[in-house]
Amino acid sequence: MSYTTEARGSKNTLNYKLYYKDGEGNYISPMHDIPAWADKANGIVNMVCEVPRWTNAKMEIAVGQKLNPIIQDSKKGKARFVHNCFPHHGYIWNYGAIPQTWENPTYTDPHTNCKGDCDPIDICDIGELVAKPGEVKQVKVLGVMAMIDEGETDWKVIGIDVNDPNASKMNDIDDVDKVFPGHIAATSEWFRIYKIPAGKPANSFAFDGEAKNKEFACDIIGQTQKEWKELMEGEGFEKINCSNTTQEKNKLTQAECKALVDAEPPLADETPLDPSVHKWHYIKL
Repeated sequence: MSYTTEARGSKNTLNYKLYYKDGEGNYISPMHDIPAWADKANGIVNMVCEVPRWTNAKMEIAVGQKLNPIIQDSKKGKARFVHNCFPHHGYIWNYGAIPQTWENPTYTDPHTNCKGDCDPIDICDIGELVAKPGEVKQVKVLGVMAMIDEGETDWKVIGIDVNDPNASKMNDIDDVDKVFPGHIAATSEWFRIYKIPAGKPANSFAFDGEAKNKEFACDIIGQTQKEWKELMEGEGFEKINCSNTTQEKNKLTQAECKALVDAEPPLADETPLDPSVHKWHYIKL
């Protein structure tokens, strides 16, 4: 299945939104209507790319809004950008989420002893192909890291775009440093320090920062799939908008979807980035 996006508002502002359509032009939710697995037998998931590599805008699936468009996160009423923590510029991989998953904030993960962060599970595509904003990629799962973000479990799946020139060389987490030496260490460092310039403490990890293997990662994805399914079949959760166009409950008609999107500001010119976005921050732990 191919997917397209429809942009509204002005990029780099809080009114910018990306809505999703399927291959037939029907509106869908990128959280609820795209399958998690593209090829489960071979460990290949669909990845909704929220943030392309080397960019700074903190884009994310809006879990609380109808149709769950991709929006820019905010801080103190302003569009949020991640800081450049030397030597890393912006995000160091294509970053996004696996649809039809949910890190349940009422479920205590036995591996971390922490509850979920109320978002779809995150995934980093470490390949060399730079994604387009909103692109839906097919990504081979390689492993996972268990980040603890302000006391919440925030799994970070690591994978590689199946179309990447290096995809055939990597089939499990141990292959990453053989092909991309230092990449796992850089990923760990990035997640530990990226909030420090904003005045937050360093993030920590379960398993002493170890990246777990593909089998473990697929099991974690399966657990978050289970949590999502129970969310959709049950009474929902106050912070999650379960509106969709393909599931049994909370379905919107295409007319309702069109009215929702048409009510948004039309696509406008991109708003220039403030020069502060390009500033380097030097972190010492």
